[in-house]
Amino acid sequence: MKWIALLVPLSLAAGCFADETLRGYSAADKTWMLTEARDFAANPEITLTFPETGRIAGQAPCNSYFATMDVPYPWFETGPIAATKRACPDLRTEAAFFNALEAATLSEVLGSTLILSDDDGMLMVFRSGG
Repeated sequence: MKWIALLVPLSLAAGCFADETLRGYSAADKTWMLTEARDFAANPEITLTFPETGRIAGQAPCNSYFATMDVPYPWFETGPIAATKRACPDLRTEAAFFNALEAATLSEVLGSTLILSDDDGMLMVFRSGG
């Protein structure tokens, strides 16, 4: 009986440390490649990763980027996006991608598909290689 009294609080405490973000729901350890976008031309060279709890990172058309993201799944909300400052012909697409990331409020993982949406519907669809 003493063991049960000890195990119940420990098991509840273990749940407090689980990663409740999108990373904890099958998004970790994958590179997500953009395959569809509502407001700009999709490019599979645009990527999104979840390298550690509370962070996103990836490659935009011109620059590498990263941001914080620590809301629980299925919500999606980034902190300010920081990026390198390389110039290239696709800066308009990059700005549209960053705007879509910042506008996203909801995420859904369906196997190898990640969908980011806002109140108006699907913003972007990503697919992972594995």
